[in-house]
Amino acid sequence: MPHPQSPYPYHRFPLPLIQPIVDPCHFTSFMSGSSESRYIRLEVIKGKNLRALSKRIPAGIFISISDSRRRWKSPISVLSSEESAAWGDTVTLSSQASPAFSVEIRASYEADRMLGSGEVIGKLELSWDDLLSRGDEPFAISFPPVRGAHPSLTLKVAVVHAFDDALSDSLVDCKIARDTDAGHARFAKYVKYKRVPHLKVAVQHFQLVLDQCPVGHPDHAAALTNLAYARLEGYARSDLQDIDATTSLFREALALRPQHHPDHSLSLYNLTKALNRRHMKKSTAADICEAAQLYQELLPLCPEGTYLRSIVEGPDGVDYVIGRSNNLPKDASEEGIYLRRVVLELCPQGHQLRHSALDNLSWVLATRFEQRGNIDDLDDSIQISREAVSLCPEGHSGLASYLNNLAVSLGHYRFDHQGKPNDLDEAISLYEEVLRLHPVWHKYRDVSLDNLGSALVKRFNKRKDIDDITRAISLRREALTLSPPGHPRRDTTLNNLALALKTRYDESDVSEDLNDAIDLYRESLRLKRLDDPARHVTLCSLSAVLSSRFMHTQKNEDVEEAITLCQESLEALPSLHPGRYLSYISLKGAYLSRYQILHDPADLSLAVENFRLASRHPTQGFPNRIRTALRWVAEAESHQHDSALEAYQVCLELFDNHVITRSSIISRREAGTAFSGARSLPVDAASCAIRGDNLRRAVELVEQGRGQQWSLASRLKTPVEDLESANPKLAHDYLELSKLVSNATQDSADSTDRAAADLAATKYRKLTEQWEAAVAEIRNLQAFSRFLLPPLYADLHAAARHGPVIILVASQYSCSAVIVPTSGDPHNVPLSITLADLKTLKDRFTRAIRHASRMNPAETRTDLIVLLRIVWDEIMLPIVNVLENVLKLKRRSRIWLCPTAAFTSIPLHAAHPFQTRPDRSKEPCLEDLYICSYTPTLSALIRSRQMMKRR
Repeated sequence: MPHPQSPYPYHRFPLPLIQPIVDPCHFTSFMSGSSESRYIRLEVIKGKNLRALSKRIPAGIFISISDSRRRWKSPISVLSSEESAAWGDTVTLSSQASPAFSVEIRASYEADRMLGSGEVIGKLELSWDDLLSRGDEPFAISFPPVRGAHPSLTLKVAVVHAFDDALSDSLVDCKIARDTDAGHARFAKYVKYKRVPHLKVAVQHFQLVLDQCPVGHPDHAAALTNLAYARLEGYARSDLQDIDATTSLFREALALRPQHHPDHSLSLYNLTKALNRRHMKKSTAADICEAAQLYQELLPLCPEGTYLRSIVEGPDGVDYVIGRSNNLPKDASEEGIYLRRVVLELCPQGHQLRHSALDNLSWVLATRFEQRGNIDDLDDSIQISREAVSLCPEGHSGLASYLNNLAVSLGHYRFDHQGKPNDLDEAISLYEEVLRLHPVWHKYRDVSLDNLGSALVKRFNKRKDIDDITRAISLRREALTLSPPGHPRRDTTLNNLALALKTRYDESDVSEDLNDAIDLYRESLRLKRLDDPARHVTLCSLSAVLSSRFMHTQKNEDVEEAITLCQESLEALPSLHPGRYLSYISLKGAYLSRYQILHDPADLSLAVENFRLASRHPTQGFPNRIRTALRWVAEAESHQHDSALEAYQVCLELFDNHVITRSSIISRREAGTAFSGARSLPVDAASCAIRGDNLRRAVELVEQGRGQQWSLASRLKTPVEDLESANPKLAHDYLELSKLVSNATQDSADSTDRAAADLAATKYRKLTEQWEAAVAEIRNLQAFSRFLLPPLYADLHAAARHGPVIILVASQYSCSAVIVPTSGDPHNVPLSITLADLKTLKDRFTRAIRHASRMNPAETRTDLIVLLRIVWDEIMLPIVNVLENVLKLKRRSRIWLCPTAAFTSIPLHAAHPFQTRPDRSKEPCLEDLYICSYTPTLSALIRSRQMMKRR
């Protein structure tokens, strides 16, 4: 049986307690002596300092004991990390066989089928007297030194009177065995004495063995390995040159030892060793990448505490590969990211290089996010970067770099993509810390100054605190003094200072800032190579400042150059490159500037086309695209362009998608208020549709926009009775995912730790992706194609089944009432009142009601009477005229009021003319004419009726 400490089987068949082995080329029998003879039972307990002279890693160690006629061999024991091995096996020796015997410690390079007798580590000749003088306690015997250490064995002897003998079988052909053993002996001498003739003889022996073990021979893999190892050592010492052929031999051997083969792990190691050796001399990146992947497979196969494990984890093994992998150029391709993940797996918790492996993986994920816009990559990058920072205490050489990279991911990538103010504030704090770690003399201080300046410019654009832009310019001027002509980062610093000056110009209109920015951009562009990956940024930035100057000077050469620069930028970028967004924005600005001066409608159309391309560019986050679409809306409204309604629809779609990415009601509300003009977007869109006489679309837009920041919460509670009848499994999956999303929403609201908040947000986002996939599957069902989509007019019209619904739209562009009748198309009722009038009316009602609450009940509420008369004359009377004269609605019929925006604060149902007819009868008020009810949306009215039916 194998020793319990050994993780491998010792042999391909069980060995008897006593295994006499004759000369490997003969098979003569051996009979024990008479029953009166004395015998010694020798127990081999353990060995220490077991080093092979060849420095080769053995599959295991075994003990060979022989006298003049026979030999006993112990099982193979795996070498421990302390260069020791344990056996606990016994052999019985006869005193009549020979007065002396030899003890050998041998290294086997095969765990399965041995080829030859292995490499001798130590050999001693012992006599019977030597053993009998030791007594019955364990004792150690020492062997001649090997590489500075004395191998030793711990033995124990006992005198016995019984002897059980058996013959062994030969495991290999004798010629093969002799050549293999000769090769091991010569190779060990080569390693010790560094003489090339020894290497050549060893290679010759191993080649002879390989010739005798052709493809298909059970020892072919072992023969390949012995030859390859000898050649590899010769290559490492520059005595041989053909490393490629040597590596191929190791590959062939590995192919013959697949997973679960006893020698698979050692073959993996040998190949990694060859790849490392080749990389040391040739610096081939492919070698180090392959070695990393092989180590990923190898490490789990090496039990803790084994010698192989200690070598694999050592400076010439995994640590070498990790260090060289960390120095490779960062590659954000699938293969590059896979390599970084493999390297991180090779650096478990507590590994000295884990922080750098984390940082490299974070960097390539952030880069891929920049290239493709997948938010999963960015969230993973930030989470990994946070761990890298946490592993670096104060004073660690990598701390500043890791802090900076985390700040870039938060303040540059995620803030631009999602617009969360907390990300920008945290990034600024991190940049401040990096600047503290980079004092005046530090070689990267200019980068720290630049990065902090960038974040401050972004915060200024968000909050308009003049201190932020003033400090940003100051920091970047300091950075420029640290980047004199010839400095490799001067072009970037020039570009960044110009941006800060242009930002201040946009706010303060100081022409010196604009002219300085143009000069700086031109110098930066001159310094950039044509193949510089950031060249498009400078091209677009210079275009923007030239367009601004054109608006002041009206010099055509400025705007013509601006357009040319943007076109050059677009020509250099592939269709899905994130930089195209900036090019579209700059080109839009150039065309719009020229239109505002020259009034050529073609320029306005070109500007709109670039608005369209920028707002729909998939690599950009929702905040940038929403801001672009809002600007499109403003320009289309300002110039009465027919793309206005399309711009509104793009805005609403982007805004809806953006809100859903937020994991709590509070964060959705914050998202809704983060964009100027976003709150009025639905009514402005409806107003646009009304002015375009597209009343059905106006009704749909009002419905889509009402309570948009609560849209996800309402969707999660959508009744699914019809779906349960049609497809119970889909309905169940949808409901379960809805619960998970709802719970994730609550969890994310409770977290104050930034890292924990990131994890909660990532969990929430992934759940919503699953939820959206379930919704998409439901929409594939024929009867559910509009499941959870904004309803169409044909669906909404059902709300007016029991009486017309009057939607009151209050927009900065117009105020109207849209009447949805019980049948037919909606009707538009233009109102003379304005949005400003409604706001004033609201304030007057607030004051009048407060004043009336303090009056005597008998006093006349004159203020309220005046206000209710205004509501009647300017709002409800035009509506009543249409109801009576166009729709022929009978009196005392029910009507439903659906106010939006400023109309929600006006008591519409209380509208009253407060007039007396000539016959002294009173003019009827609204409640005399119709029964008034309110509804927040048409959908709410439809749902309430459905619920009443179920009761």
